[in-house]
Amino acid sequence: MKPVLELAVPACAVLLMTVVGLDVSRADLGRVLSRPRLLVAGLLGPLVLLPPIALLVLWSLPMPAEIGAGMLLLAVCPVGGISNVYSYLARASTALSVTLTAASCVAAVVTMPLLTRGFELVLARPFGFRAPVGTLAAQVFGMLVLPVVLGMTLRERAPVFAARHEAGLRRVALSGLALLLGFILWSEWARFAANVAVTAAASALFVLLAMAAGAAVAQLAGADARERFTLSVEFATRNSAIATVVAITVLGDTRFAVFATTYFFAEAALAGFAILVFRRRAIA
Repeated sequence: MKPVLELAVPACAVLLMTVVGLDVSRADLGRVLSRPRLLVAGLLGPLVLLPPIALLVLWSLPMPAEIGAGMLLLAVCPVGGISNVYSYLARASTALSVTLTAASCVAAVVTMPLLTRGFELVLARPFGFRAPVGTLAAQVFGMLVLPVVLGMTLRERAPVFAARHEAGLRRVALSGLALLLGFILWSEWARFAANVAVTAAASALFVLLAMAAGAAVAQLAGADARERFTLSVEFATRNSAIATVVAITVLGDTRFAVFATTYFFAEAALAGFAILVFRRRAIA
């Protein structure tokens, strides 16, 4: 199983991030950069607030060490590309979502190792895994930064190709991610079933607190309703593919990917409910 995952997980992550890059144009960047306060809030807010939220959930709900470690790993990951889909379906600020997702992925080369080390300093002990900083930075650069740049380059230099294939590539990428997470869930079913109650509770609590934090930060940054929705889902949507990549290819242990899998389903369900509520209010 592990050799298959070591190939499938990075391939899925690269495809997802390339699709994110296909959504980013210079015009998008220009519009977001014209709102530096909102951009800084969207980028720095999760780095400052999500680690304490993860620790709060960890200290509030007793859970096995590998589940807690998986949650902390997910908390240091950048924004997941599916956040763009959430904003699109809600008719919120998709350009802001795409730009923040891409910027978060690029910054992750630095932020993931730093936040990982920060957790260990706060806890005064290793919290379940110790990722080599150099290896982690190389993985993030190769599977986040380069694919996003590739997608942006394709959009600029081959716009017809990008427009024709973006939707199909997105469907393939998201379907691949769903299959991958399902496979991990199947392979770790005994551990998942034994801890499903606490894992689901921790996932839901993390998502709700992250969405509330995103909405509050957006309000302080002077965002409108569409931008507030976007920031709330950007805060809550973590990159499950990258968490799985790190768990399997860097740490060599699928146990740390169990939380990411459960979180993905909880995040999708709660984001879907938020989309319905937001669309209803917009129509009213």
